[in-house]
Amino acid sequence: MYKGQKIIVVLPAYNAASTLERTVSDLPDMVDEIILVDDKSHDATAQIGRRLGLTVFEHDRNGGYGANQKTCYRLALEHGADIIAMIHPDYQYDPKLVKYFAEFIADGYFDVMLGTRIRSRREALAGGMPPYKYYANRLLTLFENFVSGYNLSEWHTGMRAYQREVLEKIDWQKNSDDFVFDSQVLFRIVAHGYRIGEIPVPVRYFSEASSINFWRSCRYGLGTVATGLRFWLGDYRPDKKDQSL
Repeated sequence: MYKGQKIIVVLPAYNAASTLERTVSDLPDMVDEIILVDDKSHDATAQIGRRLGLTVFEHDRNGGYGANQKTCYRLALEHGADIIAMIHPDYQYDPKLVKYFAEFIADGYFDVMLGTRIRSRREALAGGMPPYKYYANRLLTLFENFVSGYNLSEWHTGMRAYQREVLEKIDWQKNSDDFVFDSQVLFRIVAHGYRIGEIPVPVRYFSEASSINFWRSCRYGLGTVATGLRFWLGDYRPDKKDQSL
């Protein structure tokens, strides 16, 4: 807990047995609860989570990355979180930095924090990011900044933190159950005018780290463009009803 605020970390997990313990062990002591949502893994992810003392929820079928996050945020709000940090349990992002995400929000500087992987092209590629992912990330982020009027360094990070009010006010339940969920969340946040901060986050690409393949990346990119165009047309305004993609 930091300054009287309950901090919950949520881990949207799928086949994360080989990296889960390393991820959890690096989380800061200020974290009050860790919720792991297992999206019908084929390995021992849920069992390891219970052994580590996490709050574990298991889906009875594989619902997808977005569906997993929906369960994560619902449970975090039900458990009384004031600050909700989301990190992938594949040890690609550095869990120790959750401390700074939480502090920036608790101290009132920002409502949302993002961990940006893109500090330089050389560093991103040297860290193992596939070149096609790097260039797609740059192009999509350029497009998203243009239609939103923001100037974020990256829109596609898997390490984020939210003030409770943000998840209470935006309609994340209407988002896709697939990977484009992340883009939709940020466009909703922008539409509501919440303050977004960024922290550079070194990442590790290795065999156990999760990654979507080329064709799913293409699908994600097209979904992101469609989401940006819907925002441009006003579909994500807080006072306007919308339908998920």
